[in-house]
Amino acid sequence: MSSPTRRDILRFSAALAAAGSLAACGKSADNEEAGGVVTVDLWHGQTDTGKKALDALIKQFNDTHPLIKIVGGGGGVTADSMLQKVTAGLAAGSYPDIAYIFGSDLASMTRSPKVADLSASMDLKDFWPAARDAVTVQGKVRAAPALLDSLCVVYNKKLFAAAGLAEPKAGWTWDDFTSTAQQLNNPAKGIFGTGWPGVGDEDTVWRLWPMIWDLGGNVVSEDGKSVAFDQVGEQVFGTLDKLRTDKSLYVDPKPGGEQLYQVFLGGRMGMVATGPWQLPDVIDKGVDYGVVPLPSYSGKPVTISGPDTWTVFDNGKARVKAATEFVKWLNDPKQDVRWDIQAGSLPVTTTTAALPEWTKHAAGTKGLQVFVDALETAKVRPTITAYPKISQQLGQATVAVLLGKKSPADALSECVKQCNALLAVPS
Repeated sequence: MSSPTRRDILRFSAALAAAGSLAACGKSADNEEAGGVVTVDLWHGQTDTGKKALDALIKQFNDTHPLIKIVGGGGGVTADSMLQKVTAGLAAGSYPDIAYIFGSDLASMTRSPKVADLSASMDLKDFWPAARDAVTVQGKVRAAPALLDSLCVVYNKKLFAAAGLAEPKAGWTWDDFTSTAQQLNNPAKGIFGTGWPGVGDEDTVWRLWPMIWDLGGNVVSEDGKSVAFDQVGEQVFGTLDKLRTDKSLYVDPKPGGEQLYQVFLGGRMGMVATGPWQLPDVIDKGVDYGVVPLPSYSGKPVTISGPDTWTVFDNGKARVKAATEFVKWLNDPKQDVRWDIQAGSLPVTTTTAALPEWTKHAAGTKGLQVFVDALETAKVRPTITAYPKISQQLGQATVAVLLGKKSPADALSECVKQCNALLAVPS
């Protein structure tokens, strides 16, 4: 299994700076070569294995679709910087036909009238619910799914055995998790029970949502005028606070969670919540590992997915039609399975997940099927323009709890107050 740019799926902060400037646009026209060939400009931001896989798919598409030419130069930008690049292009009137946009950025991006509405051309019934929800904004399909993942717990079997602990199983609870982390913890040997990103970015925040959803909370209320985690957030923060006071939690002070994962890969952390993108490194380092679904408060399965999208932009009818044909072709199981295996995504459709090629691949990568099975109960963050601002406030509150600077009650109270003030201002 090969991974995409490793923390790509979590990047969102550029939306804060870019959200207000997306309405600007310039003139565009269909560009057709001699013979009626429509050229489609794709900015994908993929590197290494992801780029290699996509280049091969582009070549196959171009070879089999003589009236469409996909130019996949990538726009000279990584996926992390795609939002800024596309936003600047929209303002200047020079933007791609397709761009790889993080799911958490899609709602902000659709503030531009140049983002195509794919509702009439995309049939999403075979897609996992998380993939469908990630590309749907205000009831309309505004992109095609590009990459899918889920969050589970990867654990070190050797450390469990050394601590005399039974390995975790599906259906375990957060009480089980905190107790296990405490028993795994061994300060004399520099071993931590678990870890959590402590920067306050989306990597810090997105791990909270399954806990909040499990307790009956949500990101925002149905009317969108207030947050909907005010009644359950203290319990969630209380779980983090217990891990902190037990001293079984490694808090990573740097963006991207790289130090946290290095501690796990070095055999000094018992458990880490992560996605399938981490398995190649775990295997490469020779860690004897297992994968188990996230714990919950209820004992019922719940997790989060952070899908990314292929977003189509309006450069004229012919180019929109050609671009849409390409992204639909990418999502076809015959192509999707190649992308998933080579670039590190989970299957975006249930049909792909049942293909012999995928089942063989999953069987050859220990624990990978656990991430696929988790898609049955995976939810996504809401595709609303206010999400990045809410996440920023929740991230700051989470860090305050992780570092013991505020009590769970005080951190939540201030976060709710700030978020509700933001939601009271029309975006």
